[in-house]
Amino acid sequence: MTHGGKRIDAVAQVTKMGMVFLFNRETGEPLFPIEERPVPKSDLLGEEVWGTQPFPVKPPPFSRQKFTEEDITDISPEARQYVLEQIKGYKMSTIFTAPSTEGIIQFPGTRGGAEWGGAAVDPKGILYVNANEIPMEMKMKPLEEAVKDELLATAGQRIYTLNNCATCHGADRAGVKPFPSLQNISKRLSEKQVKTILTTGKGQMPSFPNIAEKDRNALIAFLYDKKDAFVTQFAPKTISGETKYRYVHNGWNPLMDQDEHPGLKPPWGTLNAIDLNKGDILWKVPLGEYPDLMAKGLPPTGTQNIGGPAVTAGGLIFIAAARDEKLRAFDAATGKILWEYKLPAGGYATPAVYSVDGKQYVVIAAGGGGKVGTKSGDTYVAFKLKE
Repeated sequence: MTHGGKRIDAVAQVTKMGMVFLFNRETGEPLFPIEERPVPKSDLLGEEVWGTQPFPVKPPPFSRQKFTEEDITDISPEARQYVLEQIKGYKMSTIFTAPSTEGIIQFPGTRGGAEWGGAAVDPKGILYVNANEIPMEMKMKPLEEAVKDELLATAGQRIYTLNNCATCHGADRAGVKPFPSLQNISKRLSEKQVKTILTTGKGQMPSFPNIAEKDRNALIAFLYDKKDAFVTQFAPKTISGETKYRYVHNGWNPLMDQDEHPGLKPPWGTLNAIDLNKGDILWKVPLGEYPDLMAKGLPPTGTQNIGGPAVTAGGLIFIAAARDEKLRAFDAATGKILWEYKLPAGGYATPAVYSVDGKQYVVIAAGGGGKVGTKSGDTYVAFKLKE
């Protein structure tokens, strides 16, 4: 990139907070100032958070970093009222607001900002990154409140609640979309099948090699409601007369309206072009659409997106990522959609661009994987330029 009139080898890091940090690749020196700014304290008993966090002065954030009543969805009066009811008692938040027992609307949150596909960059120093703007309902509970029967619980329940499962499948095992319910699991899977999934993983669920065999057995006993399963007593620790709590949260709960659309004003997913030389956002466009909202005459809102972009020397950006399962080509200069194709499943990956015998191709993995509530698939789809 060009900085201070000189060409500099740089490294750019995009984050889930919607920021771009830019450094000299050889020295690590920031190429734009980074400020330490005050952030809110934590209300949790015994928890202390650092008083500041780093914010780059440039480029500006490519995702919103606060959630207020003004930001609640306005796609319809019914949607707005539904969301208002959902968040009663919750604290509105800015970036780095610490979770609390009263509950916060976490934003950008765990589904916000950049995703695992990362960014693409061209030799002119223009960076292209897709982003999410999905608020999350987050509430903390002291350990003894999070486990049934006061301080009495099975070892399996403790493993489920504290370490591994409750964040995706819910403290009550009812599931948190798109993660399935584990209630009545005995009607769908055998104990042997569950043990295999815990050992090897399946779909978007990872394996859990950190869980010892005796703990896996205890967890399975809990999931299958075996009443005599490894009963243990435990309580909060008391140190020097002061009770120290451990806290658990209530799962990954995106704030949605009654029709499963995100609970803030659109856009909910974007594609951004950022000039790293000047530290400016050149353009921002919605990425993805909801067919039901388009049918009502609403403009494209963007959707949650997982995957990344590829930019070509010919001035195109190829990206799938959106939950509408389309692969698109954008004009890198303007952000205009030039072409799109409906994939057999979500393209939650980064396209590959390559050539064979002088012919240019684009290929995308359309695996879906059940993520963001869409169907799974097992297809690679390749496209070739016409002769």
